[in-house]
Amino acid sequence: MKNGPPSYETQELREFGEVLQGRRTIELFLQTPVPKALVAEAIEMATWAPNHHVTEPWHFYLLGKQSIEQCLDLCREIVTARKNAKAGEFKRERWSEKPGWLVVTCRKSADELLQQEDYAACCAAVQNFMLYLWKAGVGCKWTTGAITRDPRFQDIVGFDSEQAFVVGLIWFGYPKLTPTQSRNALTDVLTEIP
Repeated sequence: MKNGPPSYETQELREFGEVLQGRRTIELFLQTPVPKALVAEAIEMATWAPNHHVTEPWHFYLLGKQSIEQCLDLCREIVTARKNAKAGEFKRERWSEKPGWLVVTCRKSADELLQQEDYAACCAAVQNFMLYLWKAGVGCKWTTGAITRDPRFQDIVGFDSEQAFVVGLIWFGYPKLTPTQSRNALTDVLTEIP
């Protein structure tokens, strides 16, 4: 057995880095259903996100056809009220092409620091979910639009807004198109402090 720290230059680590760098927000999806077992595995992996004091503050709501239809109608109502009926119908049509819908909530806390830590944990859980699916060839879009703050959305999903709030509505499915993207150079985002 070799003594000392393990080598960080491994094929597995490079492949993991490629998954991290390759993940993209997907806007256009194929209509091929994602197996429920895969989604369940991804949710389970999400729950392994770091969370201070093991509070596990998240809850996941996997929406079915009926609740998705209600969300689509609500989306149309919201956009119609803000803009016009044509814009509302257009938005409903665009959203109807999102094959999988997952809502992630975070438990509320009166303790401001705990609330921040719990929200951060939920965000890490969402990232775990998306990366697990990405490795399986499934893309996601994480949205926090106006619908997620509407009391009618809370009624559709079935959570108590006194007890929890929405971290995100996650659409998922097989990508129809994967966009390219770049990031700032490491030197632009890293400051080393002696």
